[in-house]
Amino acid sequence: MSDRLANLLVLWPELVTAVGQTALMVGVCIGSAILIGGPVGVVLFLTGPRQSLEHRILHGVLGWLVNTVRSFPFIILLVALVPFTRVVAGTSIGPLAAAVPLSFAAIPYFARLVEQSLREVPRGEIEAAHAMGASEWQIVIYVLIREARSGLVLALTVLTVSFLSYSAVAGVVGGGGIGDLAIRYGYYRFQTDVMIATVALLVVVVQAIQFAGNRFARAIDKR
Repeated sequence: MSDRLANLLVLWPELVTAVGQTALMVGVCIGSAILIGGPVGVVLFLTGPRQSLEHRILHGVLGWLVNTVRSFPFIILLVALVPFTRVVAGTSIGPLAAAVPLSFAAIPYFARLVEQSLREVPRGEIEAAHAMGASEWQIVIYVLIREARSGLVLALTVLTVSFLSYSAVAGVVGGGGIGDLAIRYGYYRFQTDVMIATVALLVVVVQAIQFAGNRFARAIDKR
């Protein structure tokens, strides 16, 4: 027991660094998903069947792109995007480089979650806003997002938890982070105590994120 504790204490600086790298990867990909995936999800909803901006071609093309990217297993997407990652980040290793394929995967993932959340908004409220002369922009801001805000928070929570796991996969190919630490020490060096510690840390972080997301979603749900 004392030897295992000593191992963990020795690795403490590396663990702190790994947590920071994981936070960087997840933060960048979540930010990209919100800034790009969010608007894409809104467009998917507005151009869908029976919506105010219905456009079968645009909706079909966007839906096909979103489904195509989401169909790739992340580890394959990670490798396939290496040339693109080098262009964007200047390198193919490290947390910033890993954030590129993570963002690429997170954008369509969140777009679908946003589209599904907006579908929960009662159609009558959208029609009432149209009847009062509201513009599409006003309807998006003051009706769709406002009424779907609880679902959007839960969608963002699901996205964060999922891509926290994806960031661990990125560590396998030199992305750094908690996954990289677990592989290098827990797997290659057979230090099961390190593996257990990293898994326990991930479990705690996931539980905290889910708890915070659920509480916040309930707090802003005024329905």
